[in-house]
Amino acid sequence: MSWENILTKVKRIWYFFRVQSGEHMKKPTYSAPSVQKAFKILHAISETSNGLGISDLSKKLKIGKSTVHGITMALEEMGVLIRDPKGKKYNMGFTLLELKKKAYGKIKLRDMAKIPMEKLMDKIGETVFLGVLNGDHVTILDMVESHNEMKITSPPGTRIPLLAGAIGKVFLAQFEEKKAKELIKKAGLVRFTSKSIIDQKRFFKEVEETKQKGYAIDDEEYMIGVRAIASPIQTISSPLAAIWVVGFTSSLNDQKMEKVILEIQKTVRDISQSISPVVAL
Repeated sequence: MSWENILTKVKRIWYFFRVQSGEHMKKPTYSAPSVQKAFKILHAISETSNGLGISDLSKKLKIGKSTVHGITMALEEMGVLIRDPKGKKYNMGFTLLELKKKAYGKIKLRDMAKIPMEKLMDKIGETVFLGVLNGDHVTILDMVESHNEMKITSPPGTRIPLLAGAIGKVFLAQFEEKKAKELIKKAGLVRFTSKSIIDQKRFFKEVEETKQKGYAIDDEEYMIGVRAIASPIQTISSPLAAIWVVGFTSSLNDQKMEKVILEIQKTVRDISQSISPVVAL
């Protein structure tokens, strides 16, 4: 597992705990620029194989050397970073691994969803994804890959734009209209393909239909030649999660789409019922 994926998971866990407490809905009263800079430094270092020095980090991130020096020293003291005494470059330490092991062990959603997702894939023969809303994007938690020779695949930890096709409609449908509009304004409707919906009124109409139907469809809106059906996992403890089925248009024809819609709704009900008594993240 790459350090970038570990960092993504640590940030996701932090966000999940805020969701459970309702903190994510509160208006922030302060910012923590030092924390934001620390995560930027960690991301930059995690993307390299040979580490980065203070000058490298300062130049890459456009952060003053004195600030970088102070943050890296603090992270080194906590074991988050390790400094090469000869090259004076920083690499990832092991504290995040320890935190990941302790915190990620509490995440139940992925475990609870695994078997239902596998059953769904066996029934429909297309790749099934599990993801969560993570700030301004969606993060894939897990995937059950299709056995087809030609298939859509993407590893856990992958980021997807919030407003990408069916996924965006499903997550926005879980917010009040005012909040959904704020998210649209912040992220913006992007023309990923010629079929992407960039008209806000039309997009909101589909979001409202998603609320009523319990699922959303992507007909080549995010990727040409690809269709998707998404449905939210509705529980008290984890409302911002969903599963979606993705396949090529040649495979996901209209008749098969009807079957997938029925099966995916059954699957999310099963997952929701199984995780409702526990911490579902």
